[in-house]
Amino acid sequence: MADEQKTQLRLEIAHVLFMDIVGYSKLLIDEQSEALQELNQIVRNTEAARTAEAAGQLIILPTGDGMALVFTGSVEDPVECALQISQRLRAQPSLPVRMGIHSGPVHHVADVNQRENIAGAGINIAQRVMDCGDAGHILLSKRVADDLAQYRRWQPYLHQLGDFEVKHGVVVSVVNLYADVVGNPNPPKRFKTDQQVPPQAVSSGPARRSSILIMLLVIGFMLFTLAVLGIIFAPAILRQTRARETTAPAPAASAAPVASSIPEKSVAVLPFENMSRDPDNAFFTDGVQDQILTALAKVADLKVISRTSVMQYKTGTPRNTREIGQQLGVAHLLEGTVQRAGNKVRVNAQLIDVRTDGHEWADNYDRPIDDVFAIQSEIAKAIADQLQAKLSPKEKNAIEQAPTRDLVAFDLYSRAKSLMITTSFSAIGGQNLRKAVDLLEQALARDSSFFLAQCQLAYAHDNLYFLGIDHTPARLAAAQAAVEAAFRLQPDAGEAHLARAEHLYRGYLDYDGALAELEIARKSLPNDPRVFELIGYIARRRDQQEEGLRNLQRAIELDPRNFFTLQQIALSYVNLRRYSEEAAVLDRALSIKPDDVETKVVRALIPLDWKADTRPLHQALDEIRAKDSEALKSVADTWLLCALAERDVAAAESALEALGDNFFGNDAIQLRRDFSEGLIARMTKNEPKARAAFTAARAEQQKRVDSQPDYAPAICVLAVMDAALGRKEEALREGRRAIELLPVEKDSINGAHMIEFFAITAAWAGDKNLACEKLAAAVRLPGTLSYGQLKLLPFWDPLRGDPRFEKIVASLAPKL
Repeated sequence: MADEQKTQLRLEIAHVLFMDIVGYSKLLIDEQSEALQELNQIVRNTEAARTAEAAGQLIILPTGDGMALVFTGSVEDPVECALQISQRLRAQPSLPVRMGIHSGPVHHVADVNQRENIAGAGINIAQRVMDCGDAGHILLSKRVADDLAQYRRWQPYLHQLGDFEVKHGVVVSVVNLYADVVGNPNPPKRFKTDQQVPPQAVSSGPARRSSILIMLLVIGFMLFTLAVLGIIFAPAILRQTRARETTAPAPAASAAPVASSIPEKSVAVLPFENMSRDPDNAFFTDGVQDQILTALAKVADLKVISRTSVMQYKTGTPRNTREIGQQLGVAHLLEGTVQRAGNKVRVNAQLIDVRTDGHEWADNYDRPIDDVFAIQSEIAKAIADQLQAKLSPKEKNAIEQAPTRDLVAFDLYSRAKSLMITTSFSAIGGQNLRKAVDLLEQALARDSSFFLAQCQLAYAHDNLYFLGIDHTPARLAAAQAAVEAAFRLQPDAGEAHLARAEHLYRGYLDYDGALAELEIARKSLPNDPRVFELIGYIARRRDQQEEGLRNLQRAIELDPRNFFTLQQIALSYVNLRRYSEEAAVLDRALSIKPDDVETKVVRALIPLDWKADTRPLHQALDEIRAKDSEALKSVADTWLLCALAERDVAAAESALEALGDNFFGNDAIQLRRDFSEGLIARMTKNEPKARAAFTAARAEQQKRVDSQPDYAPAICVLAVMDAALGRKEEALREGRRAIELLPVEKDSINGAHMIEFFAITAAWAGDKNLACEKLAAAVRLPGTLSYGQLKLLPFWDPLRGDPRFEKIVASLAPKL
């Protein structure tokens, strides 16, 4: 029978992810059961596991203290799964898990109960690789790492550890997989012991002794030869050495190389230092750095980190180049200074190898100010040449092309671009966008052929329209005009196609059209994370939440310290109500910009949403007020939310004062200040004041609806105001109209808000049955509606005490 089984044995290559719970044997029996159940739930909820299982390409094998996932599709499948598991585990430090991945042969066998099982070297080696690690590690065999290293996406994750002797004297070559929010960057503890195998110790037995003897003989012969040569040539060598000592600089201190997975042809262009006395020249300096970066980013043979990541490393403070290189995943940094005086400019630039701290290239440029764009092109070409990057004719032409010939226009453009790099959470984002539009229009008035300014102008107009700040036909037409102007200037440029993709997405929710433009744009913008960002946003609007997250993570791989993208990833977790993961991402963002007020406040908002706990948010706001009361303006909307949740009238009125003419709301829902005044008055039972405020708010909202009669968010807000004024029939009709105009199938984010605010409308209009029905539908959808909001905010006061409402609230309560 055994011989018969052997003849039927069929080997196949599988990709195995092996994992176990560290310290499992020390847990109590019930703790072991709970830990395994929690791990199983995390694994099964990963998109990678669900997708592979649905395709029939995954078998999960329990192993007592963990499990083995056997993938039969791509080698990337277990790696994607491990990354998704690691992200979830960061929010649950009480569940220490280590993972190992290997590709190798497996075969189907029958276990003792005659059930089908899987065995083979593929599983055994995956377990051996895992055994090398500690909690949090994702370790790969060299075979898997070599396969992944062929793709640019995975290179920043791979960090060689070396050879390691495991069970039965088997030696495995291990690679550590990690990035900022996944994996464990620390070397495994076992690699610090004598179990790590030096290169000469891999073989064993007689063959090993023989090889050592041969090696010793060879070394002895070489030493003898060197001694003879030294005697012969010593005088000449000494003469040359003395000559060098009088002219050459001392050698740089040696350093351990960064991880071998970092591409050799990789560079980050750090902010240049403004050496001019006039601080206004700082924008000019930023523009010089930005144009060099933009030119290099068009070279497909280079990995170039985008501006949003490098702007964290401002000048004026000491820079640890090795640490920065590791953080950004690059082998080289470009630094420089710019000094502008009258009609002259001096630019100094130097290229640093972060692995050695050595200066690979440096140059100074003293030119008339009009030559500054030629200087930028020369520096970009010099860096590409130094890194031995292959330049296509199209890339060479793009580098040599000056953005504009008008220095004032360039300065206005640089100011606008800096202004638009704002956070996702600012209450004054609309003001910044309007200022940027004004600056860009001034720049284009001076140089109508300024292509990049046209692209930025289209983006600013589209955002004002998309965010509901100015959702008018005139604003949409202005965006369209800017896109068309950009195409007239450079119809084949990737930036033009990216601008059109943004316009189709933000202006028309035309997802297919936007994706088609992005496919064209990515061919000439190989290092631009905005392509993956927009793909992620489109997936999110289509309710493909995990796909959206995956593309935003890809954008982060290209731009590892992009503060804005991290905030967007956090927003994705909010929509999924995965608050612990939101917290982990915001903590990472704050490690980059510890003093960012908006992100601090949103991080403190998590306990309110998650657990109906306002104390951390209240404390954060108090700390900001004590340190810089002016900074409260940028978080006035969240301050108002906190005051409403705490029923603190004085704080709410102060927040409204800080909010000024800016809106209060969520996504496309824009609530006016007078509406908030009515809400506060009704909360305090001051009905005459509430009615007066709602009447004034409704009059202004009606004007907005009249100017854009098919804009669902504006109609949705009008419905709430009519309900507040007792106009029940009009309110319910408007609420239904908003849902028809913007269903969740068209926009899963704002479509969910239409249902949520229709529930508020019905509640205020006195129809509790309809309100509870719509609220129950809203909480089943991804969105920002939370346990804390339902529990604390006055919007929901008419439903309090209704058993159906209380049951819905309880369904969102945190699970113990």
